[in-house]
Amino acid sequence: MTAMQEWLRGRRVALAPVASITNSIYRRLCKEQGADYCVTELVSSEALTRDSLYSFELARFTPAERPIAVQIFGGDPEKMARAADLVGELQPDAVDINMGCPARKVTRNAGGSDLLRDLPRLGRIVEAVVTRAAVPVSVKLRAGWDEMSLVAVEAAHIAESAGAQWLTLHPRTRSQRFSGRARWDLIAAVKSAVRIPVIGNGDIATAADALRMFTETGCDSVMIGRGSFGYPWIFAQVQSLLAGATPRLPTAEERVDMALRNLRLEIDEFDGPPMHAVRAMRKHLAWYVADLPGSKELRTQIFAVETYAEVEAILQRYAQLGAGGPGPEGTSGGAADRAAALAALSCDPASLASTLERGATIPPEGGFHA
Repeated sequence: MTAMQEWLRGRRVALAPVASITNSIYRRLCKEQGADYCVTELVSSEALTRDSLYSFELARFTPAERPIAVQIFGGDPEKMARAADLVGELQPDAVDINMGCPARKVTRNAGGSDLLRDLPRLGRIVEAVVTRAAVPVSVKLRAGWDEMSLVAVEAAHIAESAGAQWLTLHPRTRSQRFSGRARWDLIAAVKSAVRIPVIGNGDIATAADALRMFTETGCDSVMIGRGSFGYPWIFAQVQSLLAGATPRLPTAEERVDMALRNLRLEIDEFDGPPMHAVRAMRKHLAWYVADLPGSKELRTQIFAVETYAEVEAILQRYAQLGAGGPGPEGTSGGAADRAAALAALSCDPASLASTLERGATIPPEGGFHA
């Protein structure tokens, strides 16, 4: 067993890769709050092999984000192997293969969850990447294409046999996208079926959910996606529970300070007009304060801002509204409110218009993952 495999068996807490959400800046903020492990946004092997500068930028990371895996996707074994070569120049700690993303822009080229319909190809891709990569290779899977083809256990066996050193399972099907409930029993089934470490992912909205996943599935580590949106503190809270301590929830002032810090970093590191960075951050800013009391009207204002000064003025009002703060982890007004807010959140860009029509409290702009 490698050192990384042994480390992942120690109940680590990872940040999930979500396109347009978990960029380098947000990964750094989550690491500060206790995230043990990060994975980059998914990067197209097709684009990498065509020397796409944008794709190389997506794969870049800072030393503060280690240990980190660069995630690649695609349906051609040779191009995936070449992509592993190329991202290897960045010296990541691992290369992760996305075999779960449900987005059409990924599956139409035989990538992401489309590979769950062609398990022999899935195996060839893992084997090709393992042969070429200079670092450990992992895979991220879904339960299957649809309810009639739940192939998680078989796919996990194939990935392990092809040389994957660990795997992550998000136990929804491609057809489910992000609806319904994640089938945690499938995480337990995969854990029982393979020898390599298994990371569980899906429906972790609170620190208590993470501990419940460990207990119910026996997984080695957990990975948090939507539960971390605008709430990097969830990692510190999970770490507290794992250590037997009571999690501390951030005050309204701390949440506003973190949101503004996140925005300043985006503006400072954005190669373009600050207004564009502010617009791209609107969804994040709304997530930071989604469950604070009385925030509905101000969330609407956030989606009209254009400057840092406007954001600062609005968020200071959030701090005043939330001066009482949410309740403790696991009580109403705290974790329960946050879980309810996340229930309306979709990672699927195609669902934005319909969700807004339904009056969802958190506009689900951008982002897709496995």
